[in-house]
Amino acid sequence: MSDIEIRDDRAEGRLEAVGDGEVVGHIEYFVLESPARALVPVHTIVEPAHEGKGIAGSLARELYAVAEHEGVPVAPLCPYVVKWAERHPETAPLADPELLAAAKDWLRAHPGRF
Repeated sequence: MSDIEIRDDRAEGRLEAVGDGEVVGHIEYFVLESPARALVPVHTIVEPAHEGKGIAGSLARELYAVAEHEGVPVAPLCPYVVKWAERHPETAPLADPELLAAAKDWLRAHPGRF
C-alpha cells in the first residue's frame, strides 16, 4: 500500500485515511458549538485488512492537529481516541469536563447521527 493521506471531510464529519485511492479508516466526529466550540470524535473505524498499521493512531493525531490549528479543544467520546489521548498527553490535552458533558448531551439529543 502507498502512503496514507488523511483528509478532513467536515461536511460529513469524517476524518478519513486514504490509501491507494480507498478509504481505509476514519474517525466520525461532530463540531460542538456550545458551551464552547470543540471537535468531538465519536467512532474510529479501520478496515480489517488495514488494522495494525498505525492508521487509527494517525487519525487521532491528525484530529488533535486540526483542533490545534483551529484553536479549539477536543472532547473525545470515542473510546479509542480517549485511550490514545491518555497515552499522548503532550499532544492531547485533557478535555474540559463541561465540554464532555455537553458533547454527551448533544449525542443523546441526536440519536440517529452516529
